[in-house]
Amino acid sequence: MRALALVAMALAVAACAPQLRDSAPDSAPAPGRGPVSDGPPAHGQFDPSRIQYPVPRPEPRSPYGNHSPYQVLGVTYEVLPSARGYQEVGIASWYGTKFHGRATSSGEPYDMYQLTAAHRTLPLPTYAEVRHLENGRSIIVRINDRGPFHPDRIIDLSWAAAVKLGIDQAGTGPVEVTAITFPDPLTYAVGPARLPVLLQVGAFTESARAERLAEQLQTAGLGPVRTENARTSQGRIWRVQVGPLAHAEEAIALVERIDALGFGRPRFVYP
Repeated sequence: MRALALVAMALAVAACAPQLRDSAPDSAPAPGRGPVSDGPPAHGQFDPSRIQYPVPRPEPRSPYGNHSPYQVLGVTYEVLPSARGYQEVGIASWYGTKFHGRATSSGEPYDMYQLTAAHRTLPLPTYAEVRHLENGRSIIVRINDRGPFHPDRIIDLSWAAAVKLGIDQAGTGPVEVTAITFPDPLTYAVGPARLPVLLQVGAFTESARAERLAEQLQTAGLGPVRTENARTSQGRIWRVQVGPLAHAEEAIALVERIDALGFGRPRFVYP
């Protein structure tokens, strides 16, 4: 009976701890390696066009995965009290078949076909925009897991998110991660939290790409356009922004116009 009790206690502790897993490899894993080694689904097993985009919305904190502080591999991490204001530049990786169907740190089953991600310190769940700093692609993910526990990476994407962002083949890629928060339901529904506001359309590691996007926006009559240079822990990045805009109605209309012209949906930032 004592042995059974010890086993039950061990299982209970394991259920409360963050999921320990390796991050995705630095190079693309070979298809068909099976569930022991991580990798993508077998060729033709899933059509990426069927991937559904998450819709950001206010959610209560998960009862699991938000314990703070917690330790993994001898390192102590503290969960942020709020996702508000979080923005970071770094390297993204991804995870796939090895963990498909297993419980995430939040207790939800990991589904590599959904746009989700793992993060070490953001509250679970948190919605975030992830922008590839080389190809300019941007997606929104729902963070529901803990990781990656490699010091040189800041976010672990699901396989689906890696495909949409364009890092599934390389295995990793430079990204800018920005948390999506909700000041209050009315503000989120009607527009920016405060004015004036800037609309950030892109962020790049190469100034030439930023200048090209800025020229395209100017040609489309979407000015005023500015290019902001910022130094980050991963080096310099160039952000392309429209504004500042002094009226909420103008900002909302411009967001829709920029998106309709194929530049992607910009996000609100503040000067």
